Amino acid sequence: MFKVRAARSGIERDVPADRSIAAVLLEAGVALELSCEQGVCGTCLTDVIEGTPEHRDMYLSDEEKLANKQMLVCCSRSRSALLVLDL
Repeated sequence: MFKVRAARSGIERDVPADRSIAAVLLEAGVALELSCEQGVCGTCLTDVIEGTPEHRDMYLSDEEKLANKQMLVCCSRSRSALLVLDL
């Protein structure tokens, strides 16, 4: 489990192993667009402010994944205890 914070919304929630970041944030009322929910389309691409994503998508290039500046919240996780997103 890790925490995700939607910086613009001011919402912070725990993300358990069996739920996606997107599902947790949507449930909390954060505005977020989703489409495929499999990490292929890029609809949920989100800027990372703080923390280290664990990229599980097929959308970002290897270079983009190494930069850790964006992530797909439908399928990716966090390597850090807190992930702060520009949402």
